[in-house]
Amino acid sequence: MPGKQSAKPQTQQPGAREFDIVLFGATGFTGALTAEYLTKNGPDGLRWALAGRSIEKLDKVRAQIGADVDLIVADSGDPASLADLAARTRVVLTTVGPYVGRGEALVGACADAGTDYCDITGEGEFVDTMYVAHHATAVSTGARLVHGCGFDSIPHDLGAMFTVEHLPADVPIDMRGVVRAGGLPSGGTFETALTGMSRARQIRAAAQARRRIEPKPVGRSSRAVGGKPHRDKLLNYWLLPLPTMDPAIVARSGAALPTYGPRFRYSHYAGTKTLPYAVGGAAVVAGLGLASQLKLTRELLMKWYPAGDGPDPERRQKSWFSVDFVGEAGGETVRTRVSGGDPGYTETAMMLAESGLCLAFDDNPEVAGQVTTAQAMGANLMARVQAGGLRFEVR
Repeated sequence: MPGKQSAKPQTQQPGAREFDIVLFGATGFTGALTAEYLTKNGPDGLRWALAGRSIEKLDKVRAQIGADVDLIVADSGDPASLADLAARTRVVLTTVGPYVGRGEALVGACADAGTDYCDITGEGEFVDTMYVAHHATAVSTGARLVHGCGFDSIPHDLGAMFTVEHLPADVPIDMRGVVRAGGLPSGGTFETALTGMSRARQIRAAAQARRRIEPKPVGRSSRAVGGKPHRDKLLNYWLLPLPTMDPAIVARSGAALPTYGPRFRYSHYAGTKTLPYAVGGAAVVAGLGLASQLKLTRELLMKWYPAGDGPDPERRQKSWFSVDFVGEAGGETVRTRVSGGDPGYTETAMMLAESGLCLAFDDNPEVAGQVTTAQAMGANLMARVQAGGLRFEVR
């Protein structure tokens, strides 16, 4: 749970640095979509730049989006270039993953420079490791380090916050979230998933290291709890426990925000309409998990679906997601839903871009360090992603 925080000691004024936002990884699939979104939806006068390893590829993206923006050459393997990048901007957005092995230098540079940071990671190991390594520095410099600013984990984090708002106050809350989606992952997401499946031992070690130093909330508790496969009679879905980082993010928001009540518990599932789909999905995940344990099969799978590839616009147009929440508190039950279009790319690009704009321009809570989207931006970000097309509704 979030530790000591402070008001930002050196809150940046809009003109204090050369750029408002720098997008790192702009030449990748999701990065290019994010650049396109900022071009179409950024406010007048937005000072932003594209960053990546290749000036030629960056120039190509700039031409594709038709924006008059600066280009910055920076490499995840070159800490000096990342330090320079962080010092020039108020907010950094990054799509360069898998973040384990590629992401720490940029997080450290932002923490050191007092620069706000957003990524789209779904890697719990990375988030926990960054908390241990850089949370305290970010608190001292005023940087807000916000992981999971895409499909992992904005719909779940803000959806849980939305549900809490419709429940009785100051009583224990039990909540479950159920994810359903139709769409294809990109090569980068596929690589990230395989990498995570192969690092179970490291994931446990990172979580343990974080627990040893992270203070718990006083007089309250918030926890992600595992569940078992079962039929949900209220939602009419078969549920399978979903071992993503989303429940941990929701629980951290619950620990940071008193509105989640004195005792908050959250469980996270994938939902299917029929039992055969549930069994088939579990079998596919188990098969990929086994394949990921061997370097040879892992590399073969990554070659089959390489990073940088993703679904075409027609396929993305047909993709969708929904997250149903059921909250129980004080004898009342509330059901809500967050839904949208293509989760992994179109919507993730929108959510990442709006997170950066929210940090740069909105009047957000005065927090610093590693914080969640609900904790750092809350209602401001919810309004932005709703304007971007996500739907929040009480069922």
